[in-house]
Amino acid sequence: MSEHAVVWLRELGAREIAHPGGTLLAHLERVADLLASWGARPALRQAGMCHAFYGTDGFPTALLPLTRRAELAAVIGDEAEEIVYAYAACDRAASYPTLACEESAFRDRFTGRVHSPAPRLRRDLAELSAANELDLARIDPVFRDAWGDELRVLFTRLGGLLSEPARRDCRTVLGDGEG
Repeated sequence: MSEHAVVWLRELGAREIAHPGGTLLAHLERVADLLASWGARPALRQAGMCHAFYGTDGFPTALLPLTRRAELAAVIGDEAEEIVYAYAACDRAASYPTLACEESAFRDRFTGRVHSPAPRLRRDLAELSAANELDLARIDPVFRDAWGDELRVLFTRLGGLLSEPARRDCRTVLGDGEG
């Protein structure tokens, strides 16, 4: 993990931003750790640590404006920054239903552009989404009760994009739906 990214997150106030389960920084660290436990490659782990830099469809607080993408890329690398941008740009309601399809319809909530990301990026988005939501479901029983069934359906549909450790954690945290 880039120590510079962690320092920058602290400088940008991520330790003071409230987030389910504590602070935004604590959440980002847990997501990166979860991805590491699943064997994610370094770029995806870096993206997990920085996934909220531009805000997300579910968490609008941004640490940086999109005009500063090059600065984040200089710290975490181009590949990781591209994942961060895609995660932040994902219009979840429009994109998640087809993300597992070869010809997915990914809608960029910043530009309105609809396109089909490459398979690796679709896998990265699914894996990062699972890590993000499973962290929240683990840490916050109210969140899990409110969203667990919907997340179980989503990650079952995205199962072909997820690593085996991610699928296993989805079943452990969210259940298998047969109870």
